Amino acid sequence: MGYRKFNARQLFTGNEMLDDSQVLITKTDGSIEEIVPINDAGDDIQIVDGLLTPGFINCHSHLELSHLKGVIPEGTGMKDFVLAVMEKRHVTDEQIFFAINNAEDELIKNGIVAVGDICNTLTTLPQKQRGRIYYHNFIEVSGFIPAGATTRFNRSVDFFNAFASLSQLPIESNSIVPHAPYSVSTELFKLILDFPGNHIISMHNQESKAEENLFLNREGEFIDLYNQLGLDIGHFQATHKNSLQSVYSNFRSNQRLILVHNVTTNENDIAFLQKSDTRINRDLLHFCLCPNANEYIGNGLPNINVLANSGYDIVIGTDSLASNHQLSILEELKTLQEHESSLSLPKILKWATLNGAKALEAEQLFGSFEKGKRPGVVSISNIEQQRLTKASKVTRLL
Repeated sequence: MGYRKFNARQLFTGNEMLDDSQVLITKTDGSIEEIVPINDAGDDIQIVDGLLTPGFINCHSHLELSHLKGVIPEGTGMKDFVLAVMEKRHVTDEQIFFAINNAEDELIKNGIVAVGDICNTLTTLPQKQRGRIYYHNFIEVSGFIPAGATTRFNRSVDFFNAFASLSQLPIESNSIVPHAPYSVSTELFKLILDFPGNHIISMHNQESKAEENLFLNREGEFIDLYNQLGLDIGHFQATHKNSLQSVYSNFRSNQRLILVHNVTTNENDIAFLQKSDTRINRDLLHFCLCPNANEYIGNGLPNINVLANSGYDIVIGTDSLASNHQLSILEELKTLQEHESSLSLPKILKWATLNGAKALEAEQLFGSFEKGKRPGVVSISNIEQQRLTKASKVTRLL
């Protein structure tokens, strides 16, 4: 087997930034061999413009909604966005499969090697059988009415079994997960979190002020949403706590938890989580940021500084093409640096690589340039003074 050698102005290993005195050596199948000083690397070194990094990890996507690209306008707010997805997601299978294939092509082109994908249907199953990207399938369940919990959960188990048929070790790459605090009853939470092998949980968290208002005061847009859907939520009473603190006791101490969006998460929530470390160790809890989707829907951005300094790992997601113009981790990182100038390039690259691999429990394969891994090799050009620019571009090399 042959080797490939890469040298660039900077080399991000997944843990640290190295300069142009180092060369990355891989086997032709993409597995990492070593990083050596350029004087020891020999001939046939490929000089790369910009920076080298491991392939990106997209910890939150909805591949099944790819056919909704450009269908839902920006700035709808949470309630109208949810209604629009429910109304417009049903098109022909041919349209859905075509859009899913194009979306996966885009993920690959943009240097993404692994995806935490939300699944409410089986429509992504044929594409995933091609094995072009590593997926952790989050089989998502919603149901705010307690009486329907068992029926909805059993349906999700059927979906879990279908996706598990793709995997040699099914529980390593599939989970059944709750949609969001405002859409899952206590009864359904229990069924989900008691499911054997559910070792990674992902949940949309604190995505809007409307979500918080529901739990704090039992009022606002989500009450209107349930009324429009004809749902009787007479069982639900205000907790006088925000959504995260209202549902957190449902989670298990031995389950990894990815909290997605976190738009209204604040210092009080971080203090609450830190006091609750006995429930979920901080090494098992991750905040997933999807800033471009937050801006698209009109919810505003999270308090990036608070989350970045919380002591919990940050990971990155793109969300779906229903709420984003592209599936690009690089574009998410640009938005984060644009809105929080204190974020260093090594920090956000680690969020997008090694942290994401750990969150999906796939760090044995991805996330860093360590011998034997096959993390992908990606270059980023047009970096100025350690900052991404609008012109920064990603190129997949392996």
